[in-house]
This record gives sequence, C-alpha cells and structure tokens, in this order.
Amino acid sequence: MLTLESLSKKYEQTPVFHDVSLRVASGEFVALLGESGVGKSTLLNCIAGLDRADSGTVAVAGTSLGGLSDDGCALLRRARLGFVFQAFHVLPHLTVAENVSLPLRLLGRHDDARVASLLEAVGLGGLGGRFPAQLSGGQLQRVAIARAVVHAPALILADEPTGNLDPETAERVLAVLRTQVRDAGAACLLVTHSAAAAARADRVLRLTAQGVLPVAL
Repeated sequence: MLTLESLSKKYEQTPVFHDVSLRVASGEFVALLGESGVGKSTLLNCIAGLDRADSGTVAVAGTSLGGLSDDGCALLRRARLGFVFQAFHVLPHLTVAENVSLPLRLLGRHDDARVASLLEAVGLGGLGGRFPAQLSGGQLQRVAIARAVVHAPALILADEPTGNLDPETAERVLAVLRTQVRDAGAACLLVTHSAAAAARADRVLRLTAQGVLPVAL
C-alpha cells in the first residue's frame, strides 16, 4: 500500500532525512520512532504529497507521486489517504460532525450514521453539534482522528495522534486506528514518541540520519 525507495530531503544545505526505504502492506500497522528534529513529520508530508522529496520515490496504492501534479496529489489524498496532523487543522466555522464528515462530502458521499459511530468510538458521542472553540485540545485531536478515517482510506498517516490524550483515551483512539487496519484492510504509519502507542503496532521502525532501522518489540 505504501512504498518508499531511497527517499531524501533537505532544506537548503541541511539534510532532513536521507535514503529512507520502507514498505507498509495493506492490513499492517507500523510505528515510526525518532528523535525530535529527525524529520518524521516532514517524511509524512512527503508521503502525502504535501511536500516534495529531493530524491527517491513514493508510491501509494500503486500510484507514484512523482508523476502527479499538485492537483493530482490532492485528489489522491482525498480518495485514498487519511492524515492526522499534530496541529489538528479542524475548521472553526464547522461543527464537530461537519468537520468529521468533510472527507465524505468531498467524495460526494453522505453517511451520518458512520460519522455518529466514529464520534462515539473516539469518546465524543453527543458532541457533534459543538464547534471547535468549545472543545479541549484532546477533544480536537479526537475530531481529527475521526475525520481521518471516516472515508475508510487505504493509507492512514498519523502524526503523534495520542500526544494530547490521557492513557485511557489514547487506548481508545488507537483501537479505532487498529479497527480500520483490521476491518478495512488499511495500512497505517504512526509517528509517535509513545512507547505504549508503538507497542500496539505490528512493526516498529526508527528514523535516523542513516535511514529507517527496525526496532525489536
């Protein structure tokens, strides 16, 4: 579902990451660890086509991003990707339910029952009518997670999705991600500093200056 070959990125003359190669299969949950500043979030942005690597290739669901325009990358993200951002990126003028349903609406699909079910699963049942300004940071994180998986994407990219959550709620949202992997056959790449979150993965990798290295569970 996801293939990276010799991916490298630098800003001006400063390397961000170098020679990253990895594969994530359908139905696989992979955690990516790494020190702050090693380029984990930048790597996710390159995978999603929000940023461009300097060399190497990215393929999502058999489609190479190198041959796509910015509009083509946007269409691929809309249909095939779910992205959980550290900064949430919820829309302040939409309610919680409207934010979560946005990927479905962009695809011309409407499924209020699916939205309500996911809000219940992440512990936000009954809050669909609220606006983002009425929520805590942890609640906003859960809105972002529900939005990322509502359209059953083929690939889920999650950037520190449990960073603002207490342990019990973190377990709950990780279970939602695992359900998407198990039941929908999605692939999930989870960037985290949390050993507890990484322990839920099928495989754990570490991003270093030398590339990606396996970590023993």
